[in-house]
Formats: sequence, structure tokens, C-alpha cells
Amino acid sequence: MIDVSSPGALVFLLVAGLLAGGVNAVAGGGSLLVFPALLAVGFPPLAANVTNSVAQWPGYLGIVAGARRELRGQGRRILLTSGVAVVGAAIGCALLLVLPGEVFDTVVPVLVLLASVVMALGPWIKKRIGTPDAGAPDRNAGLLPSVFFASIYGGYFGGALGVILVATLSLCVGDELRRVNALKGLLSLVIATVTVAVFAFGAPVDWLAVALLAPTTLIGGFLGAKLARRLPESVLRWAVVVLGVGVAIYLFLT
Repeated sequence: MIDVSSPGALVFLLVAGLLAGGVNAVAGGGSLLVFPALLAVGFPPLAANVTNSVAQWPGYLGIVAGARRELRGQGRRILLTSGVAVVGAAIGCALLLVLPGEVFDTVVPVLVLLASVVMALGPWIKKRIGTPDAGAPDRNAGLLPSVFFASIYGGYFGGALGVILVATLSLCVGDELRRVNALKGLLSLVIATVTVAVFAFGAPVDWLAVALLAPTTLIGGFLGAKLARRLPESVLRWAVVVLGVGVAIYLFLT
């Protein structure tokens, strides 16, 4: 187990958790802040991944608590997407636990880079493909399979899961972006709940690190949801993209 009780590591992880919760609420991709923070204090990639996944859960809870108003009236949409999210997340978790650790070490740099690219191209993709008008019928034929595969990704790795979800939802859901963003937060919570239930018993979670990160991701997520309309999303997005590319390069070289 890694020693995260030193003052430097303690402060570093607390700040990373607070920033990650806020970034998840506003732009998505906050887990790409916590993952390299755990690597920086000495965690191997697999332990950093599962610890990060478990620690993100309170942040997603904070997002949902801060966005309750935007979730009203989405009951049927929430029910449908949450159902496929549970199944997809369970499959992703099972893949992580069943496949050899060497597979994860090989794949994770590609996943980090992929998440960073998706985050960078998100606005361009939405503009290129087009999004449903607010009030238009949901494109369920694309929505449910997309959420399913995004949830498998979330169960297996989860870095920038919020970015992938909001890109998927904005292309398929006929509603205002703020309500789509709230749905993204709820689905992130659903997927994180599955990963917590699975990883708590079958993965090398560092619970001390979780105890440090969880409260700050909760606070950051709640405040980020409240301030989502005021914070500069584009600046946050590109900061996380640059960080993600740097982490991917580091993992490729190590």
C-alpha cells in the first residue's frame, strides 16, 4: 500500500479531488486529474485506476444533488439510460478484474489519449453531426447503445467518462444542454455505484486515498454544478486535454 499520509501527498490529493469534482460538474474529465495525481504519489496504474473510480463516487453524488432541478421531468429517459448503464458498467468491471494486469497496462495509455482526444473534439463533433433541438424526440436507437458502450468504458477505466457521456447524450437527447449535463452527472453516478460495489471486494483499492479524495470530490462536484454556467468551460476543457495527453505520453514511455 502506498503511503499517502505525508503532508505533501495529503495536500496534493486533497486539491486534486476538489478540482476534479468541479471539473466533472462543468466540463467533464475530472478523473483525468485524480488519476495522474495518484500516479505522482507512487500508485501503479491499476491501483490508481480502481482507487480513482471509487473516489469519484461522492463527486457524482454532489453533481446530482446540485442539479436536481434540471433532472425533473426526465424520469423515462433516466430509467432507460440507467438500466443499460448498470449492465455496461458491470461488464466493464468484470473485464478489468478478469483480464491480466498486463492488458490494462498496455491499454490504459491508449484510453487516456482517446479520452483526451474526445474531450478536445467534443464541440466539433456536436457541430459536425448536429444535435436534436430542445423538445425534439430522443434518438433512442443511438442513445441506448451509445450509453451502453460508454458504460463499459466507464467500468473498465473511467477516465473522462463524463466527457464521453455528455458528447453521446448531446447528440441523441432532445433537450437543453444544462439538462443533458445533469443527466450526464446522474449516469456517471450510476456507473460509479456499480464500480464501487464491484471494486470494493475484488480490486486493489487504497481506502486511505479514497478517504482523502472522496470528501473533496463531493464538495467540488456540488459547487461545480452550482457554478456550471459561470465558469470558463473551454479553458477547463483544454487544461484537462493537455494534462491527459501528457499522462498518456508518460504511460507510453514507462
